[in-house]
Amino acid sequence: MSLDLAVVGSINADITAVTSRLPAAGETVGGGRLFRSPGGKGANQAAAAARLGARTRMIGAVGNDAEGRELLASLRQSGVDVADIVEAAAPTGTALIMVDAHGENQIAVCEGANAEVSLDGVEFADDEAVLTQLEISLDLVTELAARVPGYFAVNAAPALPLPAEVVDRADLIIVNETEYSLLPQLQEARLVAVTYGSRGSSLLTRGGQIAFAEALPRTPVSTVGAGDAFAAALTIALRTNVDPERALRAANAVGAAAVMDAAAQPAFDPFEAYLAH
Repeated sequence: MSLDLAVVGSINADITAVTSRLPAAGETVGGGRLFRSPGGKGANQAAAAARLGARTRMIGAVGNDAEGRELLASLRQSGVDVADIVEAAAPTGTALIMVDAHGENQIAVCEGANAEVSLDGVEFADDEAVLTQLEISLDLVTELAARVPGYFAVNAAPALPLPAEVVDRADLIIVNETEYSLLPQLQEARLVAVTYGSRGSSLLTRGGQIAFAEALPRTPVSTVGAGDAFAAALTIALRTNVDPERALRAANAVGAAAVMDAAAQPAFDPFEAYLAH
């Protein structure tokens, strides 16, 4: 596969508690197991893309702390070019995650250094795809819409109203069904991918479905990194001219592989292996 991909987004240290069930408001649930691992939607997508075989660089920020150094090392190990990740004055971003026995999760994000991500000194090539998310500032996403000369994909998560210029510019917007329902403006977007969990995923043009693919049946260990893996895989597929239905099937297969791993940045086979699904 020949694809250059730049991921602009968040880098977080994930602190995950696995419990039998998620607590209700004001409730304490005991018996949990604690894990620390690399995360952040941007870093998850960059790691997935690199492991799938795209030449991937990450544009983001970490703090001058042990967590930041560990996260940079993890991205390098995944094959991601980290030259455009800057050291910020703020501490490295952190995500506090709870996962239940069925893989469902609750997440609270403390943005830290992610608030200082900047495009200063960053250039994008005409043939370089760019993927971003909404764990960085909307102003930065709007700046990307104006500056990226090539393929521009936006994972609109967490759900926030998007500036009209972002919706109009994006070649691809990726959301889950809840995010899609919260963002009615996406019915006017040129291409939107919507994920429905165990029910599969679809591609919509101006609100009309043009492709659908069923999900692979899995009993999830964790769904934390599944959407990010899907986003990376679908961007790779569509940017390399895979037809829409086959692209969705491949992205679903990558997402299905992701839910079988407790980590937000699991290992993957080369992308071509998932095109067989």
